[in-house]
Amino acid sequence: MSETRKQLDELISSLKQQRDEIAVKAHLSKQEARDEWDRLTARLDDVLREYEPAKQAAESTAENVWVALKLAAAELKAGFERVRKSL
Repeated sequence: MSETRKQLDELISSLKQQRDEIAVKAHLSKQEARDEWDRLTARLDDVLREYEPAKQAAESTAENVWVALKLAAAELKAGFERVRKSL
C-alpha cells in the first residue's frame, strides 16, 4: 500500500510540475503574441500614414510605390497570421 501511495504521489507531483511549466510557456507565448500585435499595429499605422502621400506620388512613380506597398502589406499579413496561429 505504501509503494502505491508513493507512486501516486509522484504521479500527482509530476502532473503539477507539467501543468506549471505549460502555464509559464502559455503566458510567455501570449506576451510574445501581444508584443508582435503591438509591433504590427504600429507598422500598419505607419503604412496608413504613408498611404495617402504615396497614392498621390503614385501617378509619377506608380510601379515603385505599388511594389513597396505590396511588400509592406505582405509583411503585415504574414505577421498577423503568425499572431493568429499563436493564439
